[in-house]
Amino acid sequence: MITKKDPLNLTGKVAVVTGGSSGIGLGVVEILSAYGAKVAMVDISPKGEEKAEELRQAGRDVTFFKCDVTNEEQVKATIDGVVAKYGKIDILHNNAGVTVRKTIADLTEKEWDFVLDVGLKGLFLFSKYTIPVMAANGGGSIINTGSGWGLKGGDLAAAYCAVKGGIVNVTRAMAIDHGHQNIRVNSVNPGDTDTAMLRDEGKQTGVVKEGGEQMDAYLADCGTGRPLARIGMPEDIANAVLFLASDLSSWITGAALVVDGGGIA
Repeated sequence: MITKKDPLNLTGKVAVVTGGSSGIGLGVVEILSAYGAKVAMVDISPKGEEKAEELRQAGRDVTFFKCDVTNEEQVKATIDGVVAKYGKIDILHNNAGVTVRKTIADLTEKEWDFVLDVGLKGLFLFSKYTIPVMAANGGGSIINTGSGWGLKGGDLAAAYCAVKGGIVNVTRAMAIDHGHQNIRVNSVNPGDTDTAMLRDEGKQTGVVKEGGEQMDAYLADCGTGRPLARIGMPEDIANAVLFLASDLSSWITGAALVVDGGGIA
């Protein structure tokens, strides 16, 4: 007989969230810490310390680690720092990402490398140095931030689509390789979500002109055509990450969970 449990309780768990100082990453830091996890907030922006302090003032156990996710030495030092402080890692959310909204023909090599390095190399490095820590502790959960555009194409987003498509499939490969270590690996694939990145995309594509007067209309339009008729909020994606991090998803690995208001339904 199935009995009532408290599988969302993350007390005693340690989580690492990259790109954690804003947008979806910050939403995930907030929700995981709200459910009891000790969270290492990782970001290249030093503003992350301010966010971490706000959460500590609210009684959460959050530590900020400044790190360039594309730099192997910094990544290794960050993982070593997390283990030194908390003793283990149970949850890794590979969330750091950037975008340059251009076609293949218009992208420079530097822009292509930048998008792929942050999104894919960052995931590789953090996973590479976290997996042995997780395995030594009996397992864990890795959640990679993909995108709806990792499952279908998008306009003016060649590099971004390459990264997110890669994330969806490397997630499956990682799930196969590390299941025997009791490490589950899944991707969460958001649709348009109200973040600084989405707002910047409006400017990059020219939909929002200098001054941003069209921003509200642009954000509303991003929700048009979705069955749920709105764009996402960071909390919507964070809820899905919480599920994949928790024991509620204990027999789910290699999955691509779409959280997009029905946008690619």
